[in-house]
Amino acid sequence: MRAVTALSVGVLASAGIGHALVTGLDADIARVDPFKDMKNRPEAGNGMNVLLVGTDGRDRITPEERTKYRLGGLPCHCTDTIMIVHISAERDRASIVSLPRDSYAEAPAHTDRISGERHDPHPVKLNAAYAEGGPQLTVRTVENMTHVKIDHYLEVDFTSFMKTVDVLGGVEICTTEPMTDLYTGLDLPAGPHELNGGQALQYVRSRHVDSASDLGRMQRQQRFLAALIERATSSGVLLNPMRFRDVTGAVLGSVRADKGFGTDDLLDLGRAMRSFSPSSSEFTTVPIGELKFAVRGLGETLKWDPAKSAKLFRALREDRPLAPHRVRSKVVRVEVAPQQISVQVENGTLTEGRGKRLDRALAATGFHTTGNPVNSAERTHERTVVAYDPRWDRSARSLAAALPGAELREMPGQGPTLKVIAGSDGRAVRKVKAADPYQGEFGVVTGDQVVCP
Repeated sequence: MRAVTALSVGVLASAGIGHALVTGLDADIARVDPFKDMKNRPEAGNGMNVLLVGTDGRDRITPEERTKYRLGGLPCHCTDTIMIVHISAERDRASIVSLPRDSYAEAPAHTDRISGERHDPHPVKLNAAYAEGGPQLTVRTVENMTHVKIDHYLEVDFTSFMKTVDVLGGVEICTTEPMTDLYTGLDLPAGPHELNGGQALQYVRSRHVDSASDLGRMQRQQRFLAALIERATSSGVLLNPMRFRDVTGAVLGSVRADKGFGTDDLLDLGRAMRSFSPSSSEFTTVPIGELKFAVRGLGETLKWDPAKSAKLFRALREDRPLAPHRVRSKVVRVEVAPQQISVQVENGTLTEGRGKRLDRALAATGFHTTGNPVNSAERTHERTVVAYDPRWDRSARSLAAALPGAELREMPGQGPTLKVIAGSDGRAVRKVKAADPYQGEFGVVTGDQVVCP
């Protein structure tokens, strides 16, 4: 009883000290009002949604840092990074969804914050909403696109980003291939790296490492956030009130947040993250339907996939995990995720129901089947055939891996839908999985899949 009593007093004392230590930090936060006069907002769901915005603000960067980390040039006063961070109602999961800055968006009617000119609703790239109407128009535009109610707004610039990394003692990033970007100065050989604030900024800003451009950069930003969460939760920062105050002080001294984001929210998040592990966080980018959607006056934009993005944001509103429950099993790694492969099944035998059973088995493994198998013109196939257009050869190999012993047959001009002609061999479908964890229906990865092993 004495031990339990002592422990209880200790916990209460720690909580009190923690609250006292961070209470004064409220005064250090620059405040904005992104929700002022907003009407017709989405209904609140379960959990908490934070709109995390990274701007190119560099007013407090030293001349030495500008040169060393290639931060010269004039800021565009727009958003480099836009993410919805969803914290589950049970505070046991963080779901982070990246919204590409070049996404096609429709800005609601507003007054331009620079010119004072009144604008009717019009098309924009998503990052331009900040330039035209600041945090308020950014929140309104995101809510209109996602139908997710934003509870808090947090704006981070280059300075606060670098401070956050440095106060945590750096962040470890692992690269499987060398990464070089002449624009940012990034130069990392393959292997593990301990990055300080400036180096981490180069890592998350680089767009010329590979042909993926902004989409590749967003994946690196997600890997970085996973590593940041791993460092924060494994270093004892959240268990030590003094260290917690140092970290939050360094971060909040150079960010902007809504008026409601205060001490209680900080402590709530800090307590929740104490039980976090890398697997508690999950990352994805909103599904893209068209990579080069041309709009007059805007140029090429990224247009979201309407069905998949609606399903993704519905999961956020309903506070459901984005990543499927993972069961450890032996699966074959393939180049292309089953969820990205369209399949039409044909029954090439006289056995009734053979095509339907194969269609169901492939769908259960993740392939995007039509769900409407038909009879083949030829019903004497002994061996299952995967017929494919040579332009989709990677998808064909991935599908054939799920059908051991199947014959690969080129069919020029067939198009993106692969055809499986079920033979009388009757082989079972084998589970396959994309070697790249970012593939899949939403491209969701959990933090433990992308941090250093």
